[in-house]
Amino acid sequence: ELRAELLKSIWYAFTALDVERSGKVSKSQLKVLSHNLYTVLGIPHDPVALEEHFRDDDDGPVSSQGYMPYLNKYILDKVEEGAFVKENFDELCWTLTAKKNYKPDRNGNSVISHQDAFKLWCLFNFLSEDRYPLVMVPDEVEYLLKKIFTAMNVELNSCELDDYLSQEPQGQVGLTVWQFLDMVNSGRFLRGIEQEAISMAVEEVYQEVIEDVLKQARSPHVLGHKPCPTPCLVLISVSRVQGYLWKRGQLRRNWSERWFMLKPSVLSYYMSEERKEKKGSIALDKHCCVEVLPDRDGKRCMFCVKTSSRTYEMSASDTRQRQEWTLAIQMAIRLQAEGKKSLHKDLKQKRREQREQREQRKAAKEEETQRLKQLQEEKERKLQELELLKEAQRQAEILLQEEEQRRRQQHEEMQRTLEIQLQEAEQARASMQAEMVLKEAEAERQRKRIVELEAMQERLQEALQQEVKARQDEEAVRYAQARLLAEEEEKLKQLMKLKEEQEEYIIKTQREKQVLKQEMENKNKCLEEAQKQLEEVRVNRQRVDQDVMAAQRKLRQASTNVKHWNVQMNRLMHPIGPGDKRTNMSGGVFAGYQPVLSQRDSSLK
Repeated sequence: ELRAELLKSIWYAFTALDVERSGKVSKSQLKVLSHNLYTVLGIPHDPVALEEHFRDDDDGPVSSQGYMPYLNKYILDKVEEGAFVKENFDELCWTLTAKKNYKPDRNGNSVISHQDAFKLWCLFNFLSEDRYPLVMVPDEVEYLLKKIFTAMNVELNSCELDDYLSQEPQGQVGLTVWQFLDMVNSGRFLRGIEQEAISMAVEEVYQEVIEDVLKQARSPHVLGHKPCPTPCLVLISVSRVQGYLWKRGQLRRNWSERWFMLKPSVLSYYMSEERKEKKGSIALDKHCCVEVLPDRDGKRCMFCVKTSSRTYEMSASDTRQRQEWTLAIQMAIRLQAEGKKSLHKDLKQKRREQREQREQRKAAKEEETQRLKQLQEEKERKLQELELLKEAQRQAEILLQEEEQRRRQQHEEMQRTLEIQLQEAEQARASMQAEMVLKEAEAERQRKRIVELEAMQERLQEALQQEVKARQDEEAVRYAQARLLAEEEEKLKQLMKLKEEQEEYIIKTQREKQVLKQEMENKNKCLEEAQKQLEEVRVNRQRVDQDVMAAQRKLRQASTNVKHWNVQMNRLMHPIGPGDKRTNMSGGVFAGYQPVLSQRDSSLK
């Protein structure tokens, strides 16, 4: 909250330095502004950071967004509440912005003084909305003017204020501070009121709202234009408490008259209403309480404020003033118990919430009105559609009657056509019956034919079974032949290999297919001849087998003869020579038979 309040005043100072209204300020001016903010906010100076941030370079002037990082880091983050005088800070920013923007009457006929304008500027900043550029909505304008007029015991003309606000440009959500000060200085609402009375009223509202003074005692002579018939001490509300009370000392126990001023957290007392010499203060918290005391020691209308460390006894001038003070102090204690630092900040937030609720209700009402309007338009549209539907229904009824009449005529024509067709159907039925007799006779013949076909099918099945059995026998014979052809497999393999080579050759030479077609036919012929030769070979094989058997018989016989001749030769050669020559002789005899046997074996093979 403190940062937001400070930013509002700094924003005015920044815009006042923006002479060309370009949204940017030169670095030298921002350097001076930052130095002054350091001083009034009680922050230790950081000349190194100041010089570093605002050194001369070619970047040119700085916008508000460019100034914010430095402002947050080196100034606002270091501000401590209570470490500076808020009024001095506001006066610095007001002095910068008033020179450029505040233009009172040059003839000195302004309704408010320069100091009152400063206080109204502070009040405006407090009540303005938290968005830039700062404006004060009409409700807050009316609230501030009513407080000022109430402080003067004058009634505000709300109708005239509404007329004035209605003259503002369309789309503007509120008044700027300079429009507000021009409105006050115009004298439109403060006619016949002395400047002194206005100053006192502004001062009272300023102390109440800005300085959180919770009570103000006023006399009717401050009105300036006519006296008020009410008593000298007028109770406006228990939200402002300030005035003279008698206080009893703690040590000397004597009674002294002091000027008391109540704020939400403290009750201070001074020697006089000028508040130049502060005599003390009473810190208020949720543990404090206020009690009414009976009259004693020549003092009347007594009450006391009890804190955790001490009890303060005080005396008011009358019962009404005592009631005002007790109620106001109780309110301050209640604010402390609720954790609220400022009554008017809480009231401002509540007013803002009420405005938002009113706007929401207004928006909801407008939405409801729009929805009702749409519903009305929808209703009118549906009524029009209903009329159109009724007209269409009447047209449909006429068309239906015409259609019914046309359908009746068609029905009569169809009935006549059906009667004719019925007669034709009777004739067709008679002819169909005659045909049915013929068909039944034909069906009987077909049934007999079917019986014959079934008998034939049974015979065919028997023949099929016999054929299957014959094929099975044939397969057995083929299996036996396969065993006989085992020796021919080698030849078949060679033929298959030749065929595979031929197929590969055909694939590789497909482009030359036409050229090689004749060769392929020749090879096929050769293959057929080879197959024929194979058949001949098979026949020859059987014949050769017979020859082989005969040759084997002859061979066995020859072997027997050879053995016999060998024996005979051995017998003949034994007595002729020594054993060595006999051996050679026998070898020579056998050598004579060896070529003959080899020739026979080759022929057999």
